[in-house]
Amino acid sequence: MKHFLLFYEVAGDFLERRAVLRDAHLEKAWAASADGRLVLGGALADPVDRGVLLFQGESPAVAEAFAAADPYVVHGLVTRWYVREWTTVAGQQASTPVRPGQA
Repeated sequence: MKHFLLFYEVAGDFLERRAVLRDAHLEKAWAASADGRLVLGGALADPVDRGVLLFQGESPAVAEAFAAADPYVVHGLVTRWYVREWTTVAGQQASTPVRPGQA
C-alpha cells in the first residue's frame, strides 16, 4: 500500500461556512476510515487555512475520488486541493520501511 496526502486550501470564511456541511464531510471521512482508505485527516491550526488527509491505496485515485465528492469541495469551501504521494519510511505503517544501516 502506498500513502497519499490530500491537501486542502480553504476559503477565508471557512470557519463561518462549514457548520452546515460539517456532518456530511465527517460522514464521508469516517466511512473512508472504516473501509481503510483514510488513515488520518484534519485541519491545520493557527490559522485554520488548510486541511491534510492521509490516504492509503494503490494510486492517488483513492484521495482524488474523495476530494471530488467531498461536500467542502463541491460547495466551494475548499478553494484548491491537490494530492501528493508520500514515501513513508519509518513507523509501523510505513509503505517503504527503511531501517538504520539500510541504503
